[in-house]
Amino acid sequence: MNTSIRVIALSMLSVAVIAGCKKQVKETPPAETPAPVATTPAPVDDGLYGPEDLDTDACLRQRVIYFDFDQDALKPEFQAIVGCHAKYLRDRPSSRITLEGNADERGSRDYNQGLGERRGNAVSSALQANGGSGGQLSVVSYGEERPVCTESNEECWARNRRVEIIYTAK
Repeated sequence: MNTSIRVIALSMLSVAVIAGCKKQVKETPPAETPAPVATTPAPVDDGLYGPEDLDTDACLRQRVIYFDFDQDALKPEFQAIVGCHAKYLRDRPSSRITLEGNADERGSRDYNQGLGERRGNAVSSALQANGGSGGQLSVVSYGEERPVCTESNEECWARNRRVEIIYTAK
C-alpha cells in the first residue's frame, strides 16, 4: 500500500505542477477599431428639379429665347428649353417667372412694344402647354428699350429679338 500511496501522491503532485505552470502568452492589446465615420446619406434623385438646378442644369441655365425678324412664333430649337422650364415650374409650384419680351430697333415704339408682348405671351403659352401654370407666369414687354447690342446690323438685331426668362421666386 505504501507504493500505491506514493504513486497517487506523485500523480497528484504532477497534476498540481502542471496546473500551476501556465504557459506564458504575450497578450497584445486589441487592435483599435476606427471610430465610425458619420456618413450623410446620398440625396435621392427623385427626378424633381430644385433651386440649385437653376445654376447647374445646362438646360435651365439657358434663359433666352430668340425670335426671327417680325415674328412672335417660337422657333423649334427652343422647344426643349421651354420644356425644361415648364418641368421646373411643375416641380416647384411656388416658383415664379417673369417673361421679358424685347424687339430690335426697327419699327415704331408702339409696334415693338406690342411685338415684345406677343413674344412674351408666345413663351408663356408654350410653358403652359408643357405643364407650367399661368399663375406662375407674368409677361412684361420692353420693346426696343433694353437692347443687349446697340449696333445697327443683322447680327445685333437678332440678339435683341428675344424673351428673357427671369426667375422671381425659385
